[in-house]
Amino acid sequence: MRNNRMIKVMFLFFLTLLGFSSVRAEVISDSVLIEGHYRSFHYNNVPAASVNRSGLIFVLHGSGGDGKRLMKAAAKMEQQANAENMLVIYPDGYKRYWNECRKASPAEANVENVNEQAFFEGMIQYFAKRCKINRNHVFAVGTSGGGHMAYKLALTMPRTFRAITAIIANLPDTTNLDCTPSGKAVPVMIVNGTLDKTNPYEGGVVVLGKNMTMGAVRSTDRTLAYWAELARYKGRPTQENLPDTDPADGKTIERYTYKEKGKPEIVLLKVIGGKHDYPNDIDVHVEALRFFMRQVID
Repeated sequence: MRNNRMIKVMFLFFLTLLGFSSVRAEVISDSVLIEGHYRSFHYNNVPAASVNRSGLIFVLHGSGGDGKRLMKAAAKMEQQANAENMLVIYPDGYKRYWNECRKASPAEANVENVNEQAFFEGMIQYFAKRCKINRNHVFAVGTSGGGHMAYKLALTMPRTFRAITAIIANLPDTTNLDCTPSGKAVPVMIVNGTLDKTNPYEGGVVVLGKNMTMGAVRSTDRTLAYWAELARYKGRPTQENLPDTDPADGKTIERYTYKEKGKPEIVLLKVIGGKHDYPNDIDVHVEALRFFMRQVID
């Protein structure tokens, strides 16, 4: 009888643990109505999700992707972000693409000129009501097409976004730019590979798949210079070689930094030998989080 009681207690305890685990692992999907379109986003339901949050981090997928599929890649960053009381959000592009700043993009999001600024403002208001977030601590990190979307947020909503990180993405060339920049500098980190054929490090036409042309982009050096000049930096950035923690991947990373008191921090992580992918030597999303947190501290 006693053994049966112990088994029952252990079974109930096991179910309780499962219940807590399911709460932690539950992905919440919701949407906001923006100019006739329900725009969706996802986030992990974590303990204390309803209490005050120090800020939001939007993680933006590449062209043809979706928010949920990016959750695994950003898992380590999200774990550390939770420790900093930051809530991580994974939005979906309109029909899997963003209306970013590339004039030549044939994506429906661009052709229909969907209102991305209203979408992000709608999400911020959504979480401000539920989590009482600090609206001065809103960030975005994006990969490829998501990097282009992050650039757009920095160009057009600099008072909303404290800082952004763009991964494997260069700014559109001036002939391919259809955003109106605010002219206000914000902290920006860029992570680009020198052997990237999709987002050419030296600039050129971006081709997705076989025939989808997104128009020309600037070189990485010109992209870095744009943000540095906007922040009124002169001279050359400081250079640092990061540890080559995975020699087998054939990549090394150089960090170039503009940082002065009273000016936005501008950083380039130059991935020598990097292609249109993530380097193994660092977790790019964790690096983005560290960059964002420096802006909060500074």
